[in-house]
Amino acid sequence: MEAETSTCSSLSDESLRFSLNFHQLEGVIQLNHRVIVREKWIEVMVNTDNIRCDVVRLVNESLMAERGAGRSDKHFPSRISLQLTPTLQSNVLSISVNKSSDNPLREIGTEKTIEAGFDPPNTYIGLKVSAEETVVTTMKPWKFEQSVNGDGANLNWFLHDSGNGREVFSSKPSVFSLIQPKAWFKNRYSSVNRPFTKQGGVIFAGDEYGESVCWKVDKRAIGKTMEWELKGRLWLTYWPNKHITPYAETRRLEFREVLHLNLA
Repeated sequence: MEAETSTCSSLSDESLRFSLNFHQLEGVIQLNHRVIVREKWIEVMVNTDNIRCDVVRLVNESLMAERGAGRSDKHFPSRISLQLTPTLQSNVLSISVNKSSDNPLREIGTEKTIEAGFDPPNTYIGLKVSAEETVVTTMKPWKFEQSVNGDGANLNWFLHDSGNGREVFSSKPSVFSLIQPKAWFKNRYSSVNRPFTKQGGVIFAGDEYGESVCWKVDKRAIGKTMEWELKGRLWLTYWPNKHITPYAETRRLEFREVLHLNLA
């Protein structure tokens, strides 16, 4: 995978280098479609059925523990981008997409505590007051966006840093966050609000990201075969987890597939 960003030009930590080199990305992308014949046009509906990305170990666990940085220090998916476009076609009338997720604050809690004390008058008069305010803010880690580019539809999944809200694939952890024991990326595979599975991957199922894209096609295209181009890019990011290191990086994978759809 092509390196896109890193905190330094080379990685001198041999154990971390071993861990990052001996993992690989395995992914599955499943889309489903439905063709609806209307009075004056055809509707081609496409939606996400399932997207799975896993970063799997290429060596056994004992060798990884001996030579690597540990089982929990590896790349993780930070962005997925798909573009689906009908090619060499003049029958497309329009395209429409549904609303994207707005990535709202999942939890906003404010707790105020005031304590006061008053001693009996026979000893001495005194008043003790203390006040404490705690604010908890948690952002939804993954945001889904749909957009239109000509006759093509863009589907994007972005991972956000729950601490500052920035997109992970294009940023790096701050020095302050590296020393925080409860930072989300130090506990990203086992915390309650983890953005990944326990194995370190992601699963986007249709029940959560099932909003469809609709193409209106000229009715004269009935019985013909349309060609579609699916272009994708996946970003994998490494931020330190259990291993103590200032190193961070992001790599990118690109692919292209041609699909054929019969408008029967």
